[in-house]
Amino acid sequence: MSQSAPKQARGFTGELPPRHFNMARYCLARSAVEHPNKIALVVVSDADAPLEGAERWTYAALDDAVRRIAAGLFAEGFRPGERLMIRMPNTSDYALLFFGAIAAGLVPLPSSSQLTEAEAEFLLKDSRASAVAVASGMAVAPGAARIIDERMVERLKSHAPMSDYADTEADDPAFLVYTSGTSGRPKGVLHAQRSAWGRRPMYRGWYGMSADDIVLHAGAFNWTYTLGVGLTDPWANGATTVLYNGPKDVQVWPKLLGRTRATLFAAVPTLYRQILKYCDLSAYDLSALRHGLTAGEALSPALLDLWRKTTGKYLYEALGMSECSTYISTGPDMEIRPGSPGRPQPGRSVAALPLEGGTEPLPAGETGLLAVHRSDPGLMLGYWQRPEEESEVYRGDWFIGGDLASFDEDGYLRYHGRADDVMNAMGYRVSPAEVEAALSDHPDVAEVAVTEMRVRDDVSVIAAFIVPKDASEPDAASILAHAERKLAAYKRPREVIFVDGLPHTANGKVMRRALSAGNPQR
Repeated sequence: MSQSAPKQARGFTGELPPRHFNMARYCLARSAVEHPNKIALVVVSDADAPLEGAERWTYAALDDAVRRIAAGLFAEGFRPGERLMIRMPNTSDYALLFFGAIAAGLVPLPSSSQLTEAEAEFLLKDSRASAVAVASGMAVAPGAARIIDERMVERLKSHAPMSDYADTEADDPAFLVYTSGTSGRPKGVLHAQRSAWGRRPMYRGWYGMSADDIVLHAGAFNWTYTLGVGLTDPWANGATTVLYNGPKDVQVWPKLLGRTRATLFAAVPTLYRQILKYCDLSAYDLSALRHGLTAGEALSPALLDLWRKTTGKYLYEALGMSECSTYISTGPDMEIRPGSPGRPQPGRSVAALPLEGGTEPLPAGETGLLAVHRSDPGLMLGYWQRPEEESEVYRGDWFIGGDLASFDEDGYLRYHGRADDVMNAMGYRVSPAEVEAALSDHPDVAEVAVTEMRVRDDVSVIAAFIVPKDASEPDAASILAHAERKLAAYKRPREVIFVDGLPHTANGKVMRRALSAGNPQR
C-alpha cells in the first residue's frame, strides 16, 4: 500500500521527548547500566595495524569519562549555557568533550581542525565562546578565549565524576553548529537537547539500526552528519561505532570495512564513487556490511546501480539540513526509487509550499519550497544572534530551508535544488538539480553539475560541467541529444564542458557558484 502524500500532514506525529531530557544521558546512561562492558567506540589510527591495539571504550568507560569531564568543567569555573568551541582532529577526546559539555549543560561548538586562524577567530567571536579546545600545534588568536589544551583535557578526565547528568529540559540548548555555505558569513544553528530524540525517526526510516550494528563513518566531527550518524545514533541504540583518524587514503575504507566487520558504512556519494574507481573491492571481505548510508549530496542513479552491481549491497540515501539533520530518506523496509532520496521519515510532517507565499501544502507533482513543521523535535531552536534571519525562514507553522522539491502520489520526494541556485533560462525558472538528474544516466557521465554561465554581459546560458567515465570517449553532441530526449527545450544545456573533477565543499557538496565563476577542477 502506498504512503499518503505529505500534503495531508499537519504536525509531528511521533512520540515527543520527555520534558526533562539530557542528550548525553540519552546516548550513554542506559547502555552503561545494561551493557557496561560492551564496546561502544573503537578508534583506529592505522588501518594496517592489528585491531587488538586499537583504542577501545566500553559504555561504562564512556559514561564515566563524560561525567568526569562534566565535573571537571564545573571545577574549572565553567557554567551551564557557556559555549565551548572544539577545534580538534577526529579523536576520542573530541567526542568526550562534546558529550561532556552537554552532560554539564554547557553548549559545545564542534568545528574543523582545518580552519584557518581567521576562520576560527570568527567562530569564537560570533559564538562568544568562553573557551576553545585545541590539539597540539593549532593556532588560535591570542586572548580570544580560554585555551583547553591536551594537558587540561587530561586534568578534566581525572576529576571524580558527576553523580548524574545535568537536569536539563528538552528545549534547553545542547550544541551550536555553523552552516558551511559557499559564500557569505557562516551562521550558527543552535540545537536543543531534544535534537537527539528528534533523530529517532531515522532509526527505522533510514538505518534499520539495532544494538548489534557496527557503524563506520567516513566524515569529520564538525559535521552534524558525522556527530549524528557516527556517534549519537549508534550510542543511543547501544551499537558500536568505529572512528578512523589516520592518513586519508581511499583504500582505507574497504580495508576497514573488512577488518572491523562493520555492518553500516556512512559517507558522501563522492567517496563511494572514489572507492569504486580506485579500489579492487574483490580483494576485501565486505560480507558483514548490510548496506551503505549516504547524504550530503545527491546520489546519482548511475552510482546507486554501480555500487549495487559491484558489491551486492544497497545504498540508502537521506536528505537533510543543518537546521533539522536528515528527515527524508530511504531505508531497508521501503522501495528505492532512483533519483529520489526517499520519503518523509515516520512521524515527520514535511511538505512543499508555494513559492510565492501561503501555508497550504502543494498537491503531489507540484514544485515548491521544502518545509518541515515546527513541531518536529529535531528542528533547531534558532539561529545564533540572527533573529532577523530566523523570522525569514518561518511561514506560519512551517520552517522553510530554501530547498525546492516536489512529492509524488506515494510521498517520494524529487529534489530540484536550492531556491537561490535556480537558473533563469528564456524567462523560465529552471532547477539545476532537475537538469543534472536528466544527464546523470548518460553512459559517458560519471558526475555532472549544471549552472547558469554568462557568455556575454547580457546573455547567460545553461552549462553542464561533466566528469566523463573512465575509458569513455565523451561526445558533447551525444550528451546534448540525450538532453533533448529528456528535457524541455528551455531546460537543456547550451554548453557542455568536460572537466577532471568538480569543486566540492569540505562536506562534499558541489560548489555550483565556483563553476559559474570559471573555477572547475581541471
